[in-house]
Amino acid sequence: MSSGQPVKLRIFSLNCWGVHYLSQHCAQRYEMIGELLSREEHDLALLQEVWSEKDYLFLKKTLGSSHPHSHYFKSGVIGSGLAVFSRHKIHDAFLYRFSLNGYPYMLHHGDWFGGKAVGMVIVNISGLTAHVYVTHLHAEYCREKDGYLPHRVVQAWELLQFVRHTSSGADVVILGGDLNMHPQDLGNRLFRTYTGLRDCYTNTDKFDGCDEGVTLIADNPFTDKKELLPFDKGIRIDYILFKGSRRVRVECQSLSTTKGSVPGRAFPYSDHEALSAELLLLRRARDDGDGEEGEEGRDGCSADALPELVDTVTEARTEVKVGLHLAERMRSTAARTAAMGLVLLLLELAIAAVPWLAPGAEQPFPRASFYLLGALCLAVLLATLLLYVFHTTQVKALQGAEDQMRLAAGSLQEALKSRGGAGQQGAPNSPPPAPEE
Repeated sequence: MSSGQPVKLRIFSLNCWGVHYLSQHCAQRYEMIGELLSREEHDLALLQEVWSEKDYLFLKKTLGSSHPHSHYFKSGVIGSGLAVFSRHKIHDAFLYRFSLNGYPYMLHHGDWFGGKAVGMVIVNISGLTAHVYVTHLHAEYCREKDGYLPHRVVQAWELLQFVRHTSSGADVVILGGDLNMHPQDLGNRLFRTYTGLRDCYTNTDKFDGCDEGVTLIADNPFTDKKELLPFDKGIRIDYILFKGSRRVRVECQSLSTTKGSVPGRAFPYSDHEALSAELLLLRRARDDGDGEEGEEGRDGCSADALPELVDTVTEARTEVKVGLHLAERMRSTAARTAAMGLVLLLLELAIAAVPWLAPGAEQPFPRASFYLLGALCLAVLLATLLLYVFHTTQVKALQGAEDQMRLAAGSLQEALKSRGGAGQQGAPNSPPPAPEE
């Protein structure tokens, strides 16, 4: 039962594909995005891949009247690409950078340089405290041979931990962004089940957009059709998620997406489709304890979802172990290569010392070739030492995530056993719990 006037909240999320010199029609598309946001006047706009601060400042100037409050999250070599524009005052902001984010030597992918992260802002909306998150996870690139899956699972784990530990005092929790995961992918299931956040697409009766809610479609001229295989129609990897509290019940009244082309324009806003959701915030009466947060298991996970959550955490832990073994092998390879470089460099130094130890002897190799080989040995040694340090940090991050998942799985299993024991002690004819809607 709700009390007080309901509050309508309009949320916008878009991966802007703002990679200068690589993305097509960047300047024109940012003008189009600015016009769209100024016209639609969403309460919150959550943007990803705004890699250039100049583009953020352009949008900030363009949206000065419709969205007077904004924040740009800075991270990594070229930034996090995350930005929030709001009609409501932003009272606080914080950024958490993921501990794993690809490899620096995979230059053609470039995720490592982007400093993928999750940004949080706190806004007050009609007396309600809303914690709003915007994020962008590592891309998949190849579904059949996904070498980044452990990284994305760890990112999903760190994302859910960040949301859990920072949203406890919120009346409303909203997250938007490019998760780079299909709805039933491991990281997506782990994040949504653990936090209790609900997907706007599956929790609204009014949807206007691409078939099956896909946000990376084949009809978009910027999309590489090969990247969508084997999904010919497209994939759904962009989301708006929400969650209420004991004080506020949240309903998704509608969700819409763009459909590739923009009327009157030669190209779309981005290679991704934009999402626009309308949420209804309903204040609960003080005695209303039967809402969506009324019977929780762990941090927003309902008691009935505990078995699924135990299995999901165990599956995620297994995937992290696979990534850990790979990182350890790569570290060992770097160590062996560095050792070989050191041996060759020492051999070079020994040969260079021959004229000093035997004054009558001549240098057995041409001087230019000798110096070139020495420089090559030194370069190999330094490069492999850097790789060894890098892969050591990867091993530590994966070990830390695996340890956290082990503790969480044990705690969840204890809660599941306690729930089962309590059920056996109850009345034999007690009705089963009501199914989740």
